[in-house]
Amino acid sequence: MARRRVLVGALDVVAVLAFVVIGRASHHHGETVTGVVSTLWPFAAGLAAGWALVALAADRPPGAGPRAWVVVTAVTVVVGMGLRVVAGQGTAAPFVVVALVFLGLCFGAGRLAVRLALRA
Repeated sequence: MARRRVLVGALDVVAVLAFVVIGRASHHHGETVTGVVSTLWPFAAGLAAGWALVALAADRPPGAGPRAWVVVTAVTVVVGMGLRVVAGQGTAAPFVVVALVFLGLCFGAGRLAVRLALRA
């Protein structure tokens, strides 16, 4: 079970990083370290908050199930966008939708991949 959580957590981090790098590249913002970090930190904080909320609610480390997937996705996006507002970064409605869909699909796919891989 601990192995599953570690793998899911690693894939969640990769998904957030991919979201940031792809988004910056598609808007021609460049891939400088400072640029990526400035876009990454609100979503990384949101991801940490999502994991913490799932852990507190379950009274154990974050799980890899469907409820954890939904909660982690929602909290990552809501907290990430809130922190972007506080930092003076943009949060246009299409960006919120893209973040929710992209991260939701990636987080879900990661959990499914880990579940299938550990069964084999």
